[in-house]
Amino acid sequence: MRRLLAAMTLSLIATAAASKPLAGEFPSIDGGTLAIEDWRGKPVLVVNTASLCGFTPQYEELQALHDAYAEDGLVVLAVPSNDFRQELASAEEVKDFCEVNFDLTIPMTDITTVVGRDAHPFYAALHDKGFVPRWNFNKVLIGPDGELVDSWGALTKPTSRKITRRIEAILR
Repeated sequence: MRRLLAAMTLSLIATAAASKPLAGEFPSIDGGTLAIEDWRGKPVLVVNTASLCGFTPQYEELQALHDAYAEDGLVVLAVPSNDFRQELASAEEVKDFCEVNFDLTIPMTDITTVVGRDAHPFYAALHDKGFVPRWNFNKVLIGPDGELVDSWGALTKPTSRKITRRIEAILR
């Protein structure tokens, strides 16, 4: 009987975690904070990034995605992370690097931990939903209701049809 109750309790906890909208507040690279809740009602593509990674040229496509869909409501959020040892030493260096090399206007967080026990609460919640970044430039699409819509690895480019099709379906 105890095992059955324990199993039922774990099941209820897992169900609650799976259905709880994603939320989280990040320190902004520009100062202040960026809160996922502030974008409720809009789709948000969240990407863990790194300045010294082989996938760093994807910043261009993240900006292009923003340019193409921001007026329709899409938010593209870059989350610089040094979890895979490929980020610059400070948020100021990251900001300068991105401005000089990619002329980024998308919102960016401060350098953030995205994996492990010290992962930011947003990424810990993603972990509970079955998603953990395996490398830099992993992408997650959050729906207007705050639910996880889909996720993609580093090899999937931000402007790929796989991603834009999902975004366009939400924006309709």
